[in-house]
Amino acid sequence: MKKVALFVDVQNIYYTNREAFSCNFDYNTFWDRATSNREVLKAYAYAIHRDDEKQKQFQNILRGIGFEVKLKPFIQRSDGSAKGDWDVGITIDVMEWAQKADIIVLASGDGDFALLADKVKEDYDVTMEVYGVEQLTAASLINAASKFIPIKKDLLLK
Repeated sequence: MKKVALFVDVQNIYYTNREAFSCNFDYNTFWDRATSNREVLKAYAYAIHRDDEKQKQFQNILRGIGFEVKLKPFIQRSDGSAKGDWDVGITIDVMEWAQKADIIVLASGDGDFALLADKVKEDYDVTMEVYGVEQLTAASLINAASKFIPIKKDLLLK
């Protein structure tokens, strides 16, 4: 059985699905597909902590599915802009788990991860599966993936 590690960029998945489909991502269906006939080594969902009750409920749902939820504080700058991405954290974790896995599953459309995909495929000979909203996923990431799985209606909550 192939060993898989999953990494979900929750903010990216939320905003791209909302923009493209006005819908939420179905994490249960995603889990079923990404882990089918595979041994799950690790599954992380990276989110921003805003101390909101609805968000806490969502994070508990993710934990119930099987994800370890990693939280980073939401930072509101004095100029009104906000900061709160997980790119470096996701990259570090993918590099660690790529040494142990046969397949890395990344749910994100962020083109910054294209270099990461190329690196883990080359250095660790792993399959890099990327799930993303096709029209909002960077072409560089789609091209770097071993397999790109577009998020469509079957991966959305009705």
